[in-house]
Formats: sequence, structure tokens, C-alpha cells
Amino acid sequence: MKNDKALWLLLAGWAAFAVASVWLRPLWPVDETRYASVAWEMWLRGDFLVPHINGEPYSHKPPLLFWLIQAGWALFGVNDWWPRLVAPLCALGAVPLLFRLEKLLWNEKQTTHSWVLFGTLLFAGFVTLVMFDLLLMLCALVAMIGVVELSRGEVNGGKFKGVLWLGAGIGLGVLAKGPVILLHVLPAAVVAPWWAPQLKGRLVRWYVDLLLGVLLGAAIALAWALPAAVAGGEAYRNAIFWGQTAGRVSDSFAHRAAWWHYLPLLPLILFPWFVWPRFWKGISVKDEGQKFLLAWLVLTVIGFSLVSGKQAKYLVPMLPAFALLVSHVLATAKYSARWWEMLAPALGFLALPAFLLYLRSRPEGMKLPEWAAEIPLWPIALLVLAAPILLFFSKKPIATQVRALAFAMLAAFAVVGAGVIPAFVPYSDPGPAARHLAALQEAKVPLAHLGKYHATYNFVGRLRTPIDILDGPELKAWVAAHPAGQVITVERSRHAAPGAAPDYQAPFRGAWLQVWRGATLLVARPELR
Repeated sequence: MKNDKALWLLLAGWAAFAVASVWLRPLWPVDETRYASVAWEMWLRGDFLVPHINGEPYSHKPPLLFWLIQAGWALFGVNDWWPRLVAPLCALGAVPLLFRLEKLLWNEKQTTHSWVLFGTLLFAGFVTLVMFDLLLMLCALVAMIGVVELSRGEVNGGKFKGVLWLGAGIGLGVLAKGPVILLHVLPAAVVAPWWAPQLKGRLVRWYVDLLLGVLLGAAIALAWALPAAVAGGEAYRNAIFWGQTAGRVSDSFAHRAAWWHYLPLLPLILFPWFVWPRFWKGISVKDEGQKFLLAWLVLTVIGFSLVSGKQAKYLVPMLPAFALLVSHVLATAKYSARWWEMLAPALGFLALPAFLLYLRSRPEGMKLPEWAAEIPLWPIALLVLAAPILLFFSKKPIATQVRALAFAMLAAFAVVGAGVIPAFVPYSDPGPAARHLAALQEAKVPLAHLGKYHATYNFVGRLRTPIDILDGPELKAWVAAHPAGQVITVERSRHAAPGAAPDYQAPFRGAWLQVWRGATLLVARPELR
């Protein structure tokens, strides 16, 4: 890496984009604002054991991400920017781990894997998001380093180091996103005799060592989970030990999809390398390292295809395997460049400006509000240039083409971030409404939200007390108990009824956010009386 100055430039570009994103866009509802609000409430309560959201225990996610956010706040004070930098730091942290895993697999140290990772669409999409997936990816990388160390047996203390790496990766993975880390790690480890033939003479020892690593990981996770279960109460205990683990696997309450859901998505989420013919020509099932990576990739996709809930982000932790596989295939390629092989990636980069142009001209076609037509033309024009520039590199050496594709991905995100996202910010920024609600709370006005509420405004507005959440039948009683209270609603159309208007309203994510005096809302919505 020391000799690859261009890689330093790529990483610096992503770092600059991550910092710029703090100013280019707000925290996006509902996920980013929700996770920041959980960290904020833990900070307010001084409770670092049981996460809370809007006054209730939050069992959907373990606390590692929230701990990392609070560690930054302890150093720099509570701010908006530190939570936004955790994911970019996780992305950068993957680079040295990739080097270590590559050295274990092939005793090589190249930089191509980092170019591939940062040039992969799914990875690039999460670099600046306050989410758990890149953190879980780091944990999976740590665990897989342990698996490979274990497969080396007693060489250079590989067995002891392997158990430690595997246990640390699993334990931290559970603290990052729950037992789902096992689905990323164990399938490839269980079939190790296929990709590591030297294990066939010591299979019992191999599976005992795996069990030791899993037990170490369980001990790390239980060091938090057991006291948290006691402190959180019975409902929280049942949720973290069952509802958010096995219950999700067998009967997900959200994001249900058919078993084949991921198959048509792979060319997109692994773009541009998946559609690059050069990659497919060099895969070999005779290479032990490639076999390990193929087991990791294929079994992860199969495993998550069998889980009822499916989202593309669930596959983020397998991206290091994909990056290493692509890197090794390209490094061992023995054929000359063919200009037409760059056609598919180049045309893929044209799909983005084509989509944005369609969105600008016909937002109703995507069921978006009319303000989607405010996307400016200049970023679309710039994005079109990616295709001819990539074709210019079509006859260059493979290493140059890899760099061109990775820089094209960075440039595409930078152009979208600077030119497209700002057009949406006025309609998706929770800041103005959060500040309005904070002023009401400061004036001791009781607040309630009609319908489901994801703590969208708690951190952004630095709210210090929870917002009551009401179903329709509960509204009348709440208004009677809080005559000075105000109620937040989200409506599809702007309210214009004379004599019964909200005190505050603003367009928000394709709808209208409204804040009503309770008595006025009952007049405007007689069906709720």
C-alpha cells in the first residue's frame, strides 16, 4: 500500500466525501435518525447497558454502534458529525484486515482488493450512512481471519490466534447486530474440509476448535446480554434472546421476500465487477484461497435466501470476500485486454443518469412528489461522461482499468451527493420540525405523535423527554388529560380546512408533517372524537 499512491488518493477522496456529507445532507429518516436517537437517549439516561428509544427499551439492535457513538461524544461532546463518521472509519478499517486475510490465503500483499471493495456499489452506498452493516462487516472479517488462521493448524501459533480472532469476531459481531454474525461465518467454516484439504485428517480437532471460538464469542456477547437482560425486564429479555434472533429467521416481521430475491440483485449490488467479463474468466476451484472465498460468498447468499426477511444490506458483510476474489482473479489473469469487455460496466454507469433524467421528467412514474422534478441537469450531464471515459481505459492494463472503475464509483457518489441530494434535502430534513418541537418542549408543552413513531426528532431536536405515541381511539382521552398539548401527524395532503388548521406544517418525505393543538385536531378530524 505504501507504493500505491493512487490508493491513498482514492481513500482520501472517500474521506473527503464522508466529511462533506455531514453538510450536504441531514440524517435520513427513519433509520439514521432512529439510531442516533437511541444513542442520544442512552447518553441522556446514563444507561449504557440497555438501549432505549423514546422512553422504551430498544431490543431491535445490540449496543456496539451506540457505544461507539457515545465514545466519540465523550471525546468531542455531543454533536451531529461524529455519528456520521463511524461508518467511514469502519470502511477504512477494512483495508488492513483485507491485507492480513490476503497474506494468510496467498502470502501476497497487493492493493487491488481495496480498489475493488471501494468500487463496489453496495459497499459505496453504505460508506456515509449511520448503519450497522459496515461495523458487522469488520466483525465478519475478523472472524474469517480466525477461521483461516485455524485452518493453518499449529503453524506460527495459528491455532491459538485463530480461536482468539474467531471468538473476537463472533462476540463483537453479536454486539454489533446480533447472532446473525454466525450466518456470515459458520457456513464457510463448517465446509472447511472442502477448501482446506489438510483438515481431512483432523476433522474432530477442527470442529472442536470452531466450537471453542464460538464459545469465546458467546462469552463476549453474554458479558453484555446477561446483565442487560436483568436490567431490561422480562419483555426485553425475551426479545434479545429470541424475538430478534431465531424469530426473525423463521418468521420475519418485516422485509419478507421470496427465496430467489437476491439473485436478480447480484449484478446491481456487486456492480461493476459482476458484469465485467474479465472477472469471470479467472475463477478457479483448484485454488485453495479462491475456494474459501467462494464458500464464503455462495453459502452466505444461500443462507440469507432461506431467511424470511431480505434486504440487500444484509449481504454487506460478504463484500470483503468478493473484493479478495476479484482481486486475486485479476492478479492472476493471463490474457490481454479486450476493449469490448469494458462495455458492460460503462453502460451500467449510464443507467444512473438515465434513471435521474426519467425521474426528473416523470416523478409520478416512480410515485414520487412533484418536487422530484427539481433535480438539476448538470449532475446528470457529468454522470454521462463516465461511459466515454471508461471506454478510453478499455485497452489499458488491468490494474489501470480497476483504478478507473473505482474512481468512477467515487465520482458518481460525489456528483450525486453534491448535485442531486441537495434537491431532496428541503423535503426530507427533520431539522426544522425537530427544532419546532424542541421549542415546544422547552416551553413545557406536552407532545404526542398520532400513529407509528420512530424517534425521528429526538436526537435531531435534542429532545429530553419522550413523545407520547397514540392510536386514534386514544387521542380524545390524551387531549382531555393534556389540554395545552400538541399532536404531531403525518398526512398525505396539505390541510386547508378553514377554522381548523395546524399550528405548524411542512412538506416532509412526500407527505405533510403537521403539529396541531389537540382540541383543534379533534375538530379537523371528527372521526377521532
